[in-house]
Amino acid sequence: MRNQERDTGGHPEHEDHGNQKFPPPEAFRARARVRDLEHFQHLYRESLEDPDTFWRRETEDLLVRRHWTKLREWKLPKIEWFVGGELNVSESCLDRFLEGPTADKVALRFEGEPGETRSLTYRELHRQVVALAAALRARGIEKGDRVAIYMGMVPEAVIAMLACARIGAPHTVVFGGFAAEALADRLNDSGAKAVLTQDGAYRRGNILPLKAAVDIAVDEAPSVETVIVFRRLGQELCPLEMRPGRDYEWAELLAQAHPDQGYAEIVEAEHPLFILYTSGSTGKPKGILHTSYGYLAYAHVTTKYIFDIRDDDIYFCTADVGWITGHTYVTYGPLSNGATVVLYEGAPNQPDWGRFWQIVDKHKVTILYTAPTAIRAFMRAGDEFVDGHDLSSLRLLGSVGEPINPEAWLWYHRKIGRERCPIVDTWWQTETGGIMITTLPGVHATKPGTAGVPFFGVKASVLPPSDEAADPDSGGLLTIDEPWPSMLRGIYGDPERVVQQYFSTVQGHYFSGDGAKVDEDGYIRVLGRTDDVLKLSGHRVGTAEIESCLVGHGAVAEAAAVGRPHDIKGQALVVFVSLKPFRRGSPKLEAELADHIATEIGRFARPDEVCIVPSLPKTRSGKIMRRLLKNIAAFEEVRGDLSTLEDRDVVDTIVQIFSARAR
Repeated sequence: MRNQERDTGGHPEHEDHGNQKFPPPEAFRARARVRDLEHFQHLYRESLEDPDTFWRRETEDLLVRRHWTKLREWKLPKIEWFVGGELNVSESCLDRFLEGPTADKVALRFEGEPGETRSLTYRELHRQVVALAAALRARGIEKGDRVAIYMGMVPEAVIAMLACARIGAPHTVVFGGFAAEALADRLNDSGAKAVLTQDGAYRRGNILPLKAAVDIAVDEAPSVETVIVFRRLGQELCPLEMRPGRDYEWAELLAQAHPDQGYAEIVEAEHPLFILYTSGSTGKPKGILHTSYGYLAYAHVTTKYIFDIRDDDIYFCTADVGWITGHTYVTYGPLSNGATVVLYEGAPNQPDWGRFWQIVDKHKVTILYTAPTAIRAFMRAGDEFVDGHDLSSLRLLGSVGEPINPEAWLWYHRKIGRERCPIVDTWWQTETGGIMITTLPGVHATKPGTAGVPFFGVKASVLPPSDEAADPDSGGLLTIDEPWPSMLRGIYGDPERVVQQYFSTVQGHYFSGDGAKVDEDGYIRVLGRTDDVLKLSGHRVGTAEIESCLVGHGAVAEAAAVGRPHDIKGQALVVFVSLKPFRRGSPKLEAELADHIATEIGRFARPDEVCIVPSLPKTRSGKIMRRLLKNIAAFEEVRGDLSTLEDRDVVDTIVQIFSARAR
């Protein structure tokens, strides 16, 4: 990239800032679990060459009822880890702490969107999990029965997950923003026997009537026999009807539960722990199945090392429990390490864009793990929402969800981390169960926009596409070459599909669906989905690179690049951008943005169209839905699963704008 001033919080960027290196601060390194490259390389080699020793040592603090006799069996579609082992996941997250000082340490520190707070110690959390487990058993829920959880970000959602794990009932958490139809699809696919929900939840100052959606969904889901309702808001704010014989009050069932019935069901290593649905581009969502021992082991070890968790940390992951990040790095990973976890119920901009920083200040958060989409939104809102809050408690930052562009990384580093907090940029997926590629904060220098290196036990490769020769400048297919403990065990109800979907593109290797590059230091930079790598006049370029270039322009808040068929060039490039506040769109600005891409990346990448829109279509977790923009750019009907879309009106607005341009 050419050296020029950019609007990034008042700091001029250095040339080729994506290749800058930021070594760990010495104060952080001095106290880190892993402090030097030699130690990291020793552990990494051991994890691949002597995995039995590595995993036995690294999981010895989990509460295991029967130790494994064989580390793994790997013959697709059969995937097993810790063969012969038995445990209960909730015991490793709760019971093992009851005899020591952690028993009275805060496990969950909750902040509601209106501002009220509530805390549960490990002892109190254990008591409530035991009571709910007993209540579920009293309602006939047994080992192997599926239970759906459709709740907001309240402590009871975590209690529900752990209670299901306690009785061996696989849970399927459905994000509380999904509509009734999407919930019904997941209830029917999983065959859920019960639904745990709440009357309503706060979101951006409004009330989401969750129980009302459950009523509609359950009418279409005959497998559901029981609905248990937590009263978050009360009848006055969120009136609801309880159906006799099916619906039960959460508080009443817990009060009636006999603690002896809340015992932990000891399950085999491969017993299903949860099903989590992830949307495909077409058709119904697919249920990714994760099992008990391997998933917990990997969640535990990645949390311990990547976040360098210690006893006095206050850990805040902003993900909802309805997504995999909320499973692994809000619930099972942190709690199995005895951490204090902050739960925030509401939106990051309620009442304004300073809410996260107010939470960090108020609760003295030490570790913050959030998404690039949120970081870019904070940048767009302006530094005034950060200024005035004390962020000195922070010692480590994390990024998750999609590749983070260098401009957002640098703003996060300077404005939030005050240039003293390492940033762990993490790559992983629902299917992988835990973080696969990152840096360790006490070891590796970090590079803006580059994820890092494989974690312990992960052997990753970037392979050339089968139809062309390897080109290190263009990158290739990101694959995982050896099994790892938390890998998906299948797609629920369709076990054979996992081989076709994940292990057939590169025979015997897990293909992530992402493209990537490897630099001279062995660091992996994830480019995004391979179907988002475009061929423009014979050149391969990742849409993430184009989007990062656009966000580097002082006028642009967010960008999405997509391709559409072109008779001559193969693909034409269309970019959609939303602007920062007080910037106005115009044909002149569109031409300027096209010139900016041509100058920064190359003339071959000059877009055929630049379309300025009020906002981009996103899922409720904040990811841009590029496939919808592909439909719009190609003048096709917007199709596929729309259940995760946050605001359908955004799509309609973009269609109108783009159609008007064509006329």
